[in-house]
Amino acid sequence: MKLKSVLPVVFSVNWPSEGLRFKHTWEQLSNIDQFRWLSRADVQRQLATARDELGVRHVRAVAMYSPEMVVWEHDLADWRLPEKDRVKRANWQMVDLSIEGILALGLKPIYTTCFTPVGMTDDPTNCWPDKNRTGMPRDMAQWQAFVADGIRHCIARYGAEEVRSWYFECWNEPNLKGCFFGGTKEEFFQLWSATWRAVKSVDPALRFGGPSTARGEWIPEFLDFTTMDGSSPDYLVTHVYNNDSEGQPLSPFDGPASHKVKDSPHFATGVIRGLRRELDRRGFKGEVHWNEWGRSWFPYDPLKETALEAAFIVKTMAECSQEADGFGFWCLSDIYNQAGFQSSEFQGNYGMMSLHGLRKPAWFAHQLLSRLGVRRLPCSGGDELNGGVATRTAAGLAVLAYAYPASIEATEPEREIRINLPEAACNIRITSLGAEANNCVATWRKMGAPSYPTPMQLAELHRQNTLKSEPLALNTNSSAGACEVVFTLECPGVALIEADYPV
Repeated sequence: MKLKSVLPVVFSVNWPSEGLRFKHTWEQLSNIDQFRWLSRADVQRQLATARDELGVRHVRAVAMYSPEMVVWEHDLADWRLPEKDRVKRANWQMVDLSIEGILALGLKPIYTTCFTPVGMTDDPTNCWPDKNRTGMPRDMAQWQAFVADGIRHCIARYGAEEVRSWYFECWNEPNLKGCFFGGTKEEFFQLWSATWRAVKSVDPALRFGGPSTARGEWIPEFLDFTTMDGSSPDYLVTHVYNNDSEGQPLSPFDGPASHKVKDSPHFATGVIRGLRRELDRRGFKGEVHWNEWGRSWFPYDPLKETALEAAFIVKTMAECSQEADGFGFWCLSDIYNQAGFQSSEFQGNYGMMSLHGLRKPAWFAHQLLSRLGVRRLPCSGGDELNGGVATRTAAGLAVLAYAYPASIEATEPEREIRINLPEAACNIRITSLGAEANNCVATWRKMGAPSYPTPMQLAELHRQNTLKSEPLALNTNSSAGACEVVFTLECPGVALIEADYPV
């Protein structure tokens, strides 16, 4: 009989250490595909669950000015007038419905000034099925008045104190020319300048950020421009996906050349660290938000619904969650149609939660991260693909371990994980994410992978769709003479070890 291969990984935690502050930056914000979804009851239910289980505080959605938000439209009272006599004007009713859906949940919106309302641009560039116009406004004074009017409306409706607690963001990925922006980099900087002045003309205390570029690009040039222009951002916004390496992005990078190549599991970390080093060199003191990030930007990627995604999330946050102030994984929900609406409950879409609110491994990865404490302790051992985060918690101790494959095509051996714990640790439990462990997608497949689960099937899937933990014994007779826990971890896989420990 052939023995199953196992790779030993040993972690040594300095439990007496005071440790370092460990910010839960992945809780800062969450993404919904587009602003038009925010008024839906099912989206609001998913946001409420994210608030309660993931600690989410701010909600971002792009395309606040999309055609379906009817923010620039003819007035209903003019319906009898000839088309040439009907004047378009701002209409904030749909925006109000979306914002109020967020506020009712005790969450804060990220107010995204994009894209160009139909009728304000001559550029035919557009994106997505609802044909958002993404070209430069033809009349910048009109654009500025429109942006300012929307913000004044919010202040009049919700009060200055409330609106100052929001974030304001300029555009979405303007460096992806021909899709999310029809102009050049220089034209976008002019659009930024005009929008910054529109926002600040209403209330200089509002937090306005950009450039919201893909692949971590344009940041040095953007900072140079805004310094000269007198329109410096209150915070920086940018995006990264690990498979951006396929496009050879022009972004700062910190790491060896082997981490920059196509299919490297470390590319996103290198970009995040590279930007942090560049900002430190420049003395930038504002917040930094990676408000879109993930393993893959592909609209369809079945691996997004596997333990690989969970392991990537934990690995990346273990490596660089402290390099910025906010990380918004893309995205929260499968209620989404940038590339078409999915035809099955699970179909390799972006969301951490399915159409009917079923939590995928990516959701549970964030939930386990949020069960860590706020003091990170020194933890040695492992390597660049097998790592762990050790923290103190209010009730005791927590260690989150991950195993990530060197290649997604290869079959990797399981890891035998050993972690030292204090002798007084008790009530030790393990929560695992794997091919089947805490994996709703695997349960759905065992049902026959129904595209349209029946109400009875959905009820059963929801019944099983909560994190389940198991007790884990403390070994006090290890060969090293220390107390430790020993367990097997799949690769890819994630496991959270929690223990009560007297203070």
